[in-house]
Amino acid sequence: MDIRIGNGFDVHALSASLPMWLGGIQIPSETGFVAHSDGDVAIHALCDALLGALALGDIGHLFPDSSDELKGVDSKILLAKVMELVREKGWKVGNVDITIALQSPKLAPHIESMRRCLAPILGVGIDSVSVKATTTERLGFVGRGEGCAVWATALVER
Repeated sequence: MDIRIGNGFDVHALSASLPMWLGGIQIPSETGFVAHSDGDVAIHALCDALLGALALGDIGHLFPDSSDELKGVDSKILLAKVMELVREKGWKVGNVDITIALQSPKLAPHIESMRRCLAPILGVGIDSVSVKATTTERLGFVGRGEGCAVWATALVER
C-alpha cells in the first residue's frame, strides 16, 4: 500500500455579525469569520492537508480569493472539488485529524455534527474523521477572541 501524509494550517479573523461556519456546519455565535468564502477555517486547513499530501499546491492557488465566482462559496463545495482531485489521482482518504483553536464559543457540543458532515464528503466513515477543539488559555490572538487557528492532517492511500 502506498500512503502519504499532508498537513494544513489556516487562520481567519473574527468579526461581529458574521456567520460562523466550522467543519461544514453553522455554529451559533455572535461572531463569524472574515473571509472571501464562507470562512470555514477547518475545511480550508483540511483542503490544504489533502492537497499537501499529493503535492498539489494549496487552497489559495486552487481557489484564489480574487475570484468573484468564489465570493461567499460554501467551503464544502471546495472540499468536494479537492476530493475530486484526490480521486482523479488514484488516492482515497485513510483518515483526517483536525484541531481547532478558538476561545469561544465552546465547540464540544458541535464536534459530532462536524464529523458527520465531513465524513461523506471525504468518502470515509465517521470513525476516520477526528475533530478536536481547544482554547489558548486566553493567550495570543485566539485567546483575545480575535480569530481562530486550525491544524489538519490527512492520510491518503492508494
